[in-house]
Amino acid sequence: MVRRRSGIAATALALFCVSAFAAAQFKPAPSSAPSQTGLEPQQAPTFSVRVNLVRLLVSVRDKSGAPLTDLDKTDFHVFDSGLPQEIAVFERNTSLPLSVAIMIDTSGSTQIELHNEVDSVVRFIPTLLNAGNPDDAFALFTFNWRTNMELDFSRNQHRAEHVLHALRGEGGTSLYDSIYLVSDTIADREGRHVMVLVTDGGDTTSYKRYGDALKAAQRADVVMYPVIVVPIASDAGRNVGGEHALATLAESTGGRIFYAQGFEQLDRSFAEILHALRTQYLVGFYPRNVREQPGLFHPVKVELRDPSLKISVKTGYYQP
Repeated sequence: MVRRRSGIAATALALFCVSAFAAAQFKPAPSSAPSQTGLEPQQAPTFSVRVNLVRLLVSVRDKSGAPLTDLDKTDFHVFDSGLPQEIAVFERNTSLPLSVAIMIDTSGSTQIELHNEVDSVVRFIPTLLNAGNPDDAFALFTFNWRTNMELDFSRNQHRAEHVLHALRGEGGTSLYDSIYLVSDTIADREGRHVMVLVTDGGDTTSYKRYGDALKAAQRADVVMYPVIVVPIASDAGRNVGGEHALATLAESTGGRIFYAQGFEQLDRSFAEILHALRTQYLVGFYPRNVREQPGLFHPVKVELRDPSLKISVKTGYYQP
């Protein structure tokens, strides 16, 4: 379970809902007046209307890696389970509120670089809050062999700084457990769900597996941005397999992985994450002509009119 400090009440685990769900029912009340035929009036029929809007957060970059923010709705083509869909909602640079879960690896293997990680996160938080929606919020989580919620979702920068400077590194790394648990914590919040992981990429003590973590993140509609703290430039001594797993998690959720060696590269990674969050497109559609089954995974593909552009978007969603 996620442990929470400072007396913060435990957040209820929530079932994942990737889309806004509206249900309307209409049932006319039967008349109390007797029927002229002497027969009891028939029960009025019940009508139900179900609308599932699938929201896709899309980042687009040109050949040099610079974000593109001036595309139109007609530049995008969306497919659900291989079938073309009509785009019903389109926003450039969407201002939907952000819920950012900042997750810091405090296992023993990160102890040497932990002070650099903390200092970069301390600078990242005010930049995140001062340049966006006033409803943007963040939460702080740490993970080693267990997962702790250090600070619940808020805009409390001073409390965050106090918590961050008190962190110490020890123990193993339950990375997949942490992703699984934090996904449940963030799933019911309004707006966009973002997970920023600062780690060296290894997982040594998780009960959950890669597939469990990916499914939980996709169910929670999370966009993942792992920041790999690279201890040395060569592959020797690095958990390359763990890094590749995180790269795939990021790609599958519509995010991007970053590699940082040293203080300046950490700051640059956080700056690029912020820029990506401020330049996302919101593309929404109502699924048509696709199989409907609660809990079914729908693979999604987004194509651009210009195939030379690089696009980041999640690979699919789970039907509520």
